[in-house]
Amino acid sequence: MSLLIKGGTVVNADQSFVADVYCVDGKIAQIGPHLNVSNLPSYTQDTQVIDATGQLVMPGGIDPHTHMQLPFMGTVASEDFYSGTAAGLAGGTTCIIDFVIPAPQQSLLEAYHQWREWADKSVSDYAFHVAVTWWDDSVAADMETLVKEHGVNSFKHFMAYKGAIMADDEILVNSFSKAWELGALPTVHAENGELVYQLQQKILAMGITGPEGHPQSRPPEVEGEAANRAIRIAQALKTPVYLVHVSTEEALESVTRARNEGQRVFGEVLAGHLLIDESVYKDPDFNVAAAHVMSPPFRPKQAQEALWRGLQSGNLQTTATDHCCFCADQKAAGKDDFSKIPNGTGGIENRMEVLWDAGVSTGRLTPNEFVRVTSTNAAHIFNMYPNKGTIAVGSDADIVVWDPAATKTISAKTHFQNVDYNIFEGKQVTGIPSHTISQGKLVYQHGKLMVERGAGRYIKRPPFAPYFDAINKMRERTPPFSVDRDG
Repeated sequence: MSLLIKGGTVVNADQSFVADVYCVDGKIAQIGPHLNVSNLPSYTQDTQVIDATGQLVMPGGIDPHTHMQLPFMGTVASEDFYSGTAAGLAGGTTCIIDFVIPAPQQSLLEAYHQWREWADKSVSDYAFHVAVTWWDDSVAADMETLVKEHGVNSFKHFMAYKGAIMADDEILVNSFSKAWELGALPTVHAENGELVYQLQQKILAMGITGPEGHPQSRPPEVEGEAANRAIRIAQALKTPVYLVHVSTEEALESVTRARNEGQRVFGEVLAGHLLIDESVYKDPDFNVAAAHVMSPPFRPKQAQEALWRGLQSGNLQTTATDHCCFCADQKAAGKDDFSKIPNGTGGIENRMEVLWDAGVSTGRLTPNEFVRVTSTNAAHIFNMYPNKGTIAVGSDADIVVWDPAATKTISAKTHFQNVDYNIFEGKQVTGIPSHTISQGKLVYQHGKLMVERGAGRYIKRPPFAPYFDAINKMRERTPPFSVDRDG
């Protein structure tokens, strides 16, 4: 099967150039101006030709933070792996990294196999982070099996959600150390779970029960403290660390300080946190306010400018969505108690277009930087490059043809996401995908999806052996260690 994209401007993280792109059997086979492929054996009368004149040809987006079909807070996310990855393709995202989240005391391997079964319906490629929610020797053994046999090279740690999946310092130390030993990357949801719990009780006791209580129970200091603690633990263990959904100036300051000191720290920012502020929680319509309840919450406007500067400076490297959808009837579980509103919002379909509109169209980002923060950096950090994250011969033919002049108005009435609201409702954007190619197949064209259930592939990601070998000498005087409360 072959496909030819003609006349567009190829935009990679490092350069842009006018060229045709020829794809064969799911891979990029040739790149060059005015390609003549008609005499190649792979070229047939059925070869699809896309005219990309006046448009940009970019690597498909990688969303490194999604939660499809997640069982959470007494319900299950409305978006499953079929509808969620399809919505991603409509927005130019061709690969996701979702999260396996074991229940306390559940085997990591058991949870991993359950998520693999759920993900069989995916229409685009996917990979998994696996959360460490408890600790004993069996967890360490499962981590080793996941890395060596199943291509998992990143492990998630929730410092929030006390009484459920929260990882305390003992878990962080043991898991970070084991991850380093295996050549895997620890990732962290940085919020002080004990402080959140105490503040929730205090605010509820004051009679504040609506969604406006959610950000009050999670002030910026809650995230700043946890981010600094996770980074300092990683510093003591001399392991890299990746902070998901950085939303505050306090957390960004910790990331920036550590990077300035030479520490290997990576930061992710959500498209929503760059564009939406905390005023949404004051909407008199409960359904509107509750629709925006996620953790960390949306922040004051001044935090957005700081996050944009973090992205521009390179101290934040990736953009994501934390896509975790709950419909209005599910959010209603917290009608009388904000702490019971299922945490999560959508965004996978709109991430790239709102970032282009607010980033490239305003001059905050160049097109090359846009590719870097929506695709290439995630591919590098999570060891999928150069199969993903670049338009290059031999890379996967995961491509978005981008029309920088086209416009649309975002609405829940027209989106593909399986949720009854859109956090970017009514936003007009300039710059949207006209075509999306996944594994060399045209799967989206001018508003029409053409997806195949189960076509998505599980992407194994090898451990970071070369990098960890290179920094091994840094750790010789401070070897990894474990914490045991009994000894």
